[in-house]
Amino acid sequence: MNEMKTDCCPRFDPEPWDEKLLTWVNKSFVTDRVRSFFHIPLNFGSLMKRNMTLIEESGAKPEVQIVITDENSLWGSDVYIGVTKDVPGARMASLSGTFMSKVFEGSYGQVRRWCDEMHEHVEAQGKEVKKMYFYYTTCPKCAKVYGKNYIVLLAQVA
Repeated sequence: MNEMKTDCCPRFDPEPWDEKLLTWVNKSFVTDRVRSFFHIPLNFGSLMKRNMTLIEESGAKPEVQIVITDENSLWGSDVYIGVTKDVPGARMASLSGTFMSKVFEGSYGQVRRWCDEMHEHVEAQGKEVKKMYFYYTTCPKCAKVYGKNYIVLLAQVA
């Protein structure tokens, strides 16, 4: 295993996220919109820097930081950054529901196949996918340093 560390993203532990059932009740997030070109984010770095500054200044950063996206358009995605409380100056949102999670590892080019696998996994449990979220666990630079590119799919289930 690659033991290198970065000053950016912490090393991701897949165990707490792989094939788990999560229930969120009004889980707080700072939310923003990233511009994309065919799902490739264009302003993600500046969006994260701006929002993380607000989150850190307000003391709302959780011990384990999660950032999930709703890839709802070829041209943009809604980004949800987990927080412990409301953040002044930021747009807030909350998510509630039951989510099934599954960890995948590999290149972003496999996302379509992973989505299909996630749908099959959810259906095998007798559930139906209402909405799918993507938890990109590290930035591309840190994934390269760590030698693993983990992505967690979160299926909100009915």
